[in-house]
Parts: sequence; C-alpha cells; structure tokens
Amino acid sequence: MDFNVKKLASDAGVFFTRAVQFTEEKLGQAEKTELDAHFENLLSRADCTKNWTEKIFRQTEVLLQPNPSARIEEFLYEKLDRKAPSRITNAELLGQYMQDAAKEFGAGGPYGSTLIKVGECERRLGGAEREFLQTSAISFLTPLRNFLEGDWRTISKERRLLENRRLDLDACKTRLKKAKAAEAKAAVSPLVLFLPRNYVLSASASAYFSLCQAEHELRVAQTEFDRQAEVTRLLLEGISSTHVNHLRCLHEFVEAQAAYYKQCHLHMQELQKELGSLFINDLPGCCPSNVTSDTLKIEEVQAPATGTRKAKVLYDYDAADSSELSLLADELITVYTVPGMDSDWLIGERGNQKGKVPVTYLELLS
Repeated sequence: MDFNVKKLASDAGVFFTRAVQFTEEKLGQAEKTELDAHFENLLSRADCTKNWTEKIFRQTEVLLQPNPSARIEEFLYEKLDRKAPSRITNAELLGQYMQDAAKEFGAGGPYGSTLIKVGECERRLGGAEREFLQTSAISFLTPLRNFLEGDWRTISKERRLLENRRLDLDACKTRLKKAKAAEAKAAVSPLVLFLPRNYVLSASASAYFSLCQAEHELRVAQTEFDRQAEVTRLLLEGISSTHVNHLRCLHEFVEAQAAYYKQCHLHMQELQKELGSLFINDLPGCCPSNVTSDTLKIEEVQAPATGTRKAKVLYDYDAADSSELSLLADELITVYTVPGMDSDWLIGERGNQKGKVPVTYLELLS
C-alpha cells in the first residue's frame, strides 16, 4: 500500500510538472524543444495518411452497404466477435418477388414467362453482388481497418509518449536554468559579508547540489527523449510500407469491381437476347423469325428509292441466323421496311451488310 501511494504521488508530481511546462509554453514563458524538419514531415505524412484512409474506408463501407442500419448491425456483430448472419441482396429479393408473381399470373403467359426470365437474371446479379461484397471486404476493407485500428493506434500511443518525454526534457532544461541562476546569485550576493561562514558554505553547497541534480536529470531526460524519438521515427517511416500495401489492395479492389461489372454485363446481355426472342414470338399475331425467313430472301431485297431512315442501336444484338444482322449498341444503321414483312422487324443496312433487325433494339431517328 505504501508503494502504491508513493507511486501515485510521484505520478501526480510528474503530471503537474508537465502541465506547468505545457501551460508556460502556450503563454510563451518557456522554451520548447523543436523536432527536426524531416521528423515534422513524417508526422504530417502520417496524419494525412490516417485522415484519407479513414475517409476512403468509411465511403467504401457506404458503397458496399448503403443501408446505415445494416452497417451498424455488422459493426456490433464484429465488436461482439460473432459472425453476422447471411443477408439476401436487394437484387436477389427482387428476383424472388418476380418469380413468385409469375406463379400467380401464370408462367405460361408472355408476362409470366418474362417475369421468370428477369427474376432468374436478378438472382444471378444478386449472387454476383454478394461475391463482390465478400471479396472487397476481405481484400480492401480489412487491410484499411487493420491500419486504422492497429498500426495507427500504435503510432498515436508512441507519439503521445514522445510528447510526454519532450515536456519532461524541457522541464529539466527549465530547472537547470533556474539552478544555474541560483548558484550564480549565491556566489555574488552581498549578504555573504554579514552572514556566518557556515551558513554561506551551506547555501553554496545546496546550490551546487541542486545544479548537479538538475544536470543529471537533464541527461536522463535527454536520453529517454532521444530513445523515444527513434522509436517513433521508425514507426512513422513504416507509413511508406503501408502505402505499398494499400496500393496492392486497391488493385485487388479494382479487379473485383471489374469482374463484378463484367459478370453483370454478361447476365444482362443474355437476358436481352432471351427477352428479344420472347417478345417477338409471344406478341399476338407475331410470327417467329424463322417463318419470316422462309417467305423473305434477304439477298433479293432492294432498298426503296424513298422511305429509308437512320436508326440508333440501343442494345447489342447477335443474329440468330444468316437472314439477320448483328448489331452493336450506339451504332447508326439505315433501316427500311418491305411489303409482306412483319411489323416488328425492319431491314437494316450497314455498308455492304444487310439483314433483318428487331424494332425493339432500335431508336428511329428523324
């Protein structure tokens, strides 16, 4: 108990000394040990890295999970060291609703069959999204979180310790300056002529002892400050390695995003093809394209003198047979109709290529 009381009293004294030194520095009444320019640059670079890493981390969380309630739930599960339950994505939920609706409307009709196709695609999109979220969380979010909650906390702790060592050092410098002034004052004071010799010798010895003690405390404080400065410097220089690691993680995040959007694009292309064939074949009074090809020979079709129009292609389209013309999104082609041709099809020309094109894939221009 005595030891704890003494330690508490000692810690309180150190805290008070640091508080006095800090206050005097703010008031301009005490000198402050300045760090070298290289060290200051390292500190500034570390602070900049921490601030922007935190912003990127938070915004990436918002990108991957826009729902704030879901983010809070995942945060609580993480802090409780428990695995968060699997959450269905919005696309998967939409796909499920569409398929359930198709069962109610009748899967054999045009609307019901289309709902089933779109629902299946939405569920595939949701599965791709879930895979992207898991990959991004592991390859990108986790390294950023490890830096903020691990490396940066260590750096902050050592920086606070360095600041305390600096305050102790500057306090020792102040005490040494006061001890030197007291010794010089005792040596030249006119009172020595009227005071007893024993008292004068005792005062001089006391001043000299205080000076020696202040010099010793200064040496110890300087050593501790230099040691702590070196430890902090090494940690701050490690920020370069952090940048290299985050760069690698950023590349992995971009690759995951590219794979996700590519997969989504492929799913949507397949859906467009399926819907194009369903829409053309299921509309009332509409004939399949293969029936039309039996009654219409593309190589014999000639463009009329008047009535041709320009059209912009809305979606990519792959020709089902030799009578059709493959299309690329955003390209311009010339279109026209011929007698006896189904109203859902036009003849499209691009250079010396010619073939049937579905009207639903075009935007007719004036």
